[in-house]
Amino acid sequence: MAQAQKASIPNDLEPFWMPFTANRAFKARPRLIAGAKDMHYIATDGRRLIDGAAGLWCTNAGHNRDPIVAAIQKQAAELDYAPAFQFSHPKAFELAGRIAALAPGDLDHVFFCNSGSEAVDTALKVALAYHNVRGNASRVRLIGRERGYHGVGFGGIAVGGIVNNRKHFGALMAGVDHLSTTYNREKQAFAVGEPEWGAHLADELDRLVALHDASTIAAVIVEPLAASTGVLPAPKGYLERLRAICDKHGILLIFDEVITGFGRLGFAFAAERYGVVPDLITFAKGITSGSVPMGGVLVRKGIYDAFMKGPEHAVELFHGYTYSAHPLACAAGLATLDLYREESLFERARKLEPQWGEAAMSLKGLPNVLDIRTVGLTVGIDLASLPDAPGKRGYAAMDSAFHAHDLMIRAVGDTLALSPPLIVSEAQIGELFDKLGKVIKAVG
Repeated sequence: MAQAQKASIPNDLEPFWMPFTANRAFKARPRLIAGAKDMHYIATDGRRLIDGAAGLWCTNAGHNRDPIVAAIQKQAAELDYAPAFQFSHPKAFELAGRIAALAPGDLDHVFFCNSGSEAVDTALKVALAYHNVRGNASRVRLIGRERGYHGVGFGGIAVGGIVNNRKHFGALMAGVDHLSTTYNREKQAFAVGEPEWGAHLADELDRLVALHDASTIAAVIVEPLAASTGVLPAPKGYLERLRAICDKHGILLIFDEVITGFGRLGFAFAAERYGVVPDLITFAKGITSGSVPMGGVLVRKGIYDAFMKGPEHAVELFHGYTYSAHPLACAAGLATLDLYREESLFERARKLEPQWGEAAMSLKGLPNVLDIRTVGLTVGIDLASLPDAPGKRGYAAMDSAFHAHDLMIRAVGDTLALSPPLIVSEAQIGELFDKLGKVIKAVG
C-alpha cells in the first residue's frame, strides 16, 4: 500500500500532559498519528499502520467512514449546539429510540452523557437515587470487582479494582466493596471464548450481602468482559448467577458495556450474548465509532418510572451534562447505527470470531507468552515480565509494533490487547497476527 503524505511534527511536545501515558518515554520517541481511513492509521511520516485496537476499543465501524463524516458535517452546518437542560433537539430522541430498540428486555430509556467515565458515574447515581426515591435510603453501598475498570470519575475508580487507578485517591472511596476477579491462569489458561471455570465466583456476592446486609447495598457493577485490565472474559454461567443473586436481594445489576457494546462480542450488547437483562447498561465508544465523544446509560422501565411520581413541572433527577446528547454526537451516532445495520457488522463479528480465536492461539509457544485469552473480536496476550521491570516488555512491544511493524496495538502492563474494527477482513486478521508474532519475537 502506498505511503500517505507526511505531516509536520510540533516543535514542542512538552505542554501536553498526556493521559495514561509514560510522558517522558513518549516524548523521547513519539508515536504520532496524522490521519486514518477504514482499517488503517497514517503516521506523521506517511506510513500506514493496520489498526489492531480500534483506536481505544472504539472505532468499531472503522475510521473516517464517509457516511459518518457527512452526517457530522451536515449537522455542524445546521445546529451546532442545543441546551441539554429543559430543551433538546429531534435527533436526541431519535437516537435514544434506536439504542433502546437494540437493547434486550425493558431497557427502554437512555440518559446521554459524553464518555464511558460519565456513563458509569451516571449509572451509579441513578442506582443510589432509585433506592432513595423508593424509600430505601439505607441502600448506599456499591459493589465492584477486583481488576474491574469503570473509567476515571470518582464513582468509577471507587468501584473499579485496578490498583494504580485508585491508590492516590483512596479518601473518596468509602461505602464500596469488591468481588474477586474471575481470572485464574492455572485454571483458565489459553481459553477460547468464555472459560469453563469460575461461575461459582459469583456466589461471593452472597458473602458480601451477609457481611453488609442487603438493606445497605444499592448496586453491583461488572464488565461482561473486563477488557482494560487485559481481556478477561466472564466464565460460563457467572453473569447469570450474579443476576439471580441480585434479584434475590433487591440489588440493581449494572453491566458496564462501554467496550463490549455495539458489536465487540458479536451482538449489540453483551447482555444479549449471555441472555442476561441487567437493570442498567453503560455505553460509549462504539456508539459513534469514536468520531465524536458520546456515552450514555440504558435504564429499565421500572427504574425510570420510579422517578416519574412527583409534580410534572419538577425536575425528577438532578444530574446531567452541558453536552448531553450533543447534536454532532447524535448525528454521528445515527449514522454509525446505520452502518452497523447496513453492513451487518455485529453478525460479521460473530462470523469472524472462530477465525480470530484460531489466529490468536497460533501465537501460543512464542517466547515469553504466558497466556492467550480471546472472546468475540478481542484478545489479551500475557507476556512474562522482565526481572525488576514489570511493564517494560509490553511497552517495548507496543513501541516496536508502531515503529517497526506498521501495527497499532494496546499494551496494559505486560499484556498485549487487540480489538480491531469490525470491518476487519479475513486477510487482515492473518496480517495482524503475523505482525504481532514478529513483534513478540522481537522483544523476547
